[in-house]
Amino acid sequence: MALYPASRPTSQRHTLSVLVENRPGVLSRIAGLFARRAFNINSLSVSPTERPDISRITVTADVEDVPLEQIIKQLNKLLHVLKIVDLDDENTVNRELVLVKVAADAKTRSDVLEIVQTFRVRVVDMHPESLVIEATGAGAKLDSMLALLEDYGIIEIVRSGSVALTRGPKALSEKVVGSEIKGR
Repeated sequence: MALYPASRPTSQRHTLSVLVENRPGVLSRIAGLFARRAFNINSLSVSPTERPDISRITVTADVEDVPLEQIIKQLNKLLHVLKIVDLDDENTVNRELVLVKVAADAKTRSDVLEIVQTFRVRVVDMHPESLVIEATGAGAKLDSMLALLEDYGIIEIVRSGSVALTRGPKALSEKVVGSEIKGR
C-alpha cells in the first residue's frame, strides 16, 4: 500500500456507499474532496440505482477511523449528496469483476483451464496464444486467482472496482426523503 498522509500502515480498508443525485459533476466533487484530503481511492464504482434520479458511488480507501469520520462529515456537506454509509464486512455483500488476458499456448492451456475450473470463473475469449478470463467475487478470491495466473504470464488486466450492498431486505435509498420502493 502506498503511503499517503491520510493512509498509514495501521489503516483499514473501508467501503463507503454514497447515494447522490444523478447529476453531472457530483462524482468530480466527491473525488476532489478525497484528493484534497490526501486520501488514495483504491476502488471507485458509480451507477444509477433502482431510482433513475439517484446514483450509488461505492468508494474503497485505506484510512484510519478519525480521518474517515472527517471525510464523511465533509461529504455530507456537499451539494447533491443524499446518504453515506460506511459498510461493515459482516453485513455486506461485496464483489468485483476482473477481466484478465493470460498467455496460454498449447503447452500451458490445460493448466490455465484447470485454474479457471478451480475458481469457477469463465473463459470469454480464446486465441491460440492467450485466454481472456472473466471472474467475479470478493477481492481476496480474485487476488488469489491472479497470483496463480502470474506464473503463466498476465498480458493485460482490468478490474471494475468494488460494488457492495448491505444484507437483508432494506434498501439504502429507503432512507432518502421521497423514496418509494415498489413491489414489497
